[in-house]
Amino acid sequence: MATVVELRPAVQTSPAAPRRAEVAQTALRAARLPRYTSYPTALQFDAAVGPDQAAAWMRAVPADEPVSIYVHVPFCDTLCWFCGCHTRVVNVRGPIEAYVRSLVAEIEMVAGMLGRRHRVSHLHFGGGSPTILEPGDIDLIFRTLTRAFDIGSEAEIALEIDPRDLDPARLDAWATAGVNRASLGVQDLDPEVQKAINRIQPAEATAQAVQELRARGIHAINIDLVHGLPHQTVEGVIATVDQVLTLAPDRVALFGYAHVPTLKPHQRLVPEHALPGAVERLEQAEAAARRLIAAGYAGIGLDHFARPEDSLAVAQREGRLRRNFQGYTTDMATAILGFGPSAIGDLPGGYVQNTTDVRAWREAIAAGRLGTVRGVAVTADDLLRRAVIERLMCDHAVDVAAVAAGQGRDPAELADAFARLAPLEARGVVVRDGWRLTVPAGMTPDVQRVATCFDTYLNPAVWAMVAAE
Repeated sequence: MATVVELRPAVQTSPAAPRRAEVAQTALRAARLPRYTSYPTALQFDAAVGPDQAAAWMRAVPADEPVSIYVHVPFCDTLCWFCGCHTRVVNVRGPIEAYVRSLVAEIEMVAGMLGRRHRVSHLHFGGGSPTILEPGDIDLIFRTLTRAFDIGSEAEIALEIDPRDLDPARLDAWATAGVNRASLGVQDLDPEVQKAINRIQPAEATAQAVQELRARGIHAINIDLVHGLPHQTVEGVIATVDQVLTLAPDRVALFGYAHVPTLKPHQRLVPEHALPGAVERLEQAEAAARRLIAAGYAGIGLDHFARPEDSLAVAQREGRLRRNFQGYTTDMATAILGFGPSAIGDLPGGYVQNTTDVRAWREAIAAGRLGTVRGVAVTADDLLRRAVIERLMCDHAVDVAAVAAGQGRDPAELADAFARLAPLEARGVVVRDGWRLTVPAGMTPDVQRVATCFDTYLNPAVWAMVAAE
């Protein structure tokens, strides 16, 4: 993805002043908890799941079910120092051409395993920077996809965009291919902040990209912002939000920067002395959320905001909001196919992930096997807990009995989770009414803590931390 960073709740209410430091630290600790874009989470993926198992699970995808597709483009032409993506910098055509050839072969291989031309409900291009691809690359990839799959006019085709990569020919190619939703990485529009993260992107470049997209009929526009970056202030974040609002995006994502230089060595280039503290991060998130809500956007889940008429907001109101590796979504497909290095798939038997090593992925495809190197099988117990966790993350409420009944299960099977919830219930973090749980509006930043109580894979020390805070 163009922006893979630490998620935190979009805070809409402000705690009393004496508790601000405590609440800010709690928010930071909560941000280290699982994000539950899957269950079991990626922490449980291991090498026990490889290409043979992935192929078997692909063959088990029901013939009459639509599928969702994620395509990962693992290249950028510059490295943003805050980035947490699986990507590498390339400034020559050779690696990109080799990637496209392998991607085409992978798509054809998977189509053969599926055995029929499945209907596609959602197609998402992430990275890296998908907009680094040339028009010829885009045309070849889409011709291959449309031969292998049934991509109708009702499918959402989403593209992550780096506005600095765009030119008219690329835009024409993506529009011709059928892209109907674009997500633009903006992060922050303050020049000092941009310099500190090595992403110089004038506001004019973003505005021009939005104008050009709409001129080509791509009207569904998402914009990604980040708080907690070096040199950011509340005033600066609000100034960025105000500039973004002039573009009238349909959705805004407000992420929190995760500074993890031990995992992402390039983040050592980020000036640590200029990073805002816990209280400043909390204030930035609160202020941005208030401004977006005042502008008429609805808060969605942890970190998204959408216009009331946007499909994401409609899905939330109707209880149809979903959560997967692309974040909050309206996509109802039960199977996700991941293409490209590091891509994750969600299949009938479990989760699968390709190697992050571009060369190893290409070699696997050339040898006629999938690039899967890890994953996890999903049990019946996992499916029940996954459904409960998803409703908590999407709705901040769940009727556990109804979810269990939908799977022919007894809610009492989750008695362990309710026992772990007791300390949170005592402090008002969650309200229990029989089998129904609700996270009150003022406690929505704690929804991850509630969800962890249903996660059987966590170290008991994590549950102890959640209960003690």
